[in-house]
Amino acid sequence: MATDVTERVPQPAPVRERGATTIADRVVAKISARAAREALGGVPEGGHPPHASVVVHRGAARISVSVELGYPTDVGRRCGAVRSRVRTRVEQLVGMEVHEVAVHVERLHSAHTAPTPRKGRTA
Repeated sequence: MATDVTERVPQPAPVRERGATTIADRVVAKISARAAREALGGVPEGGHPPHASVVVHRGAARISVSVELGYPTDVGRRCGAVRSRVRTRVEQLVGMEVHEVAVHVERLHSAHTAPTPRKGRTA
């Protein structure tokens, strides 16, 4: 005799009862700084890596990125690349809408004015 066994699959709880994932602003800032570095292809000699600050309000981010660029360079094109990369990476990795990406150029580094290493004896 064959028996008809049906298993009951538990249904997931409604979305509002499952909880929420909160991503800290500092995490979004680290992702933004890394994306800016990727867009620039690295840090100019003697320069500092990009730094980002983020404000998240109602699930949308406003990002400010500070960068240092080599000189000479097309500043507008480089800043546009940073804006685009940061927006894309934050939306992909965090799933957060990005309302604004402000890029601040802190310093331009010239290969001609880069400090040369000291020669001679060091203590």
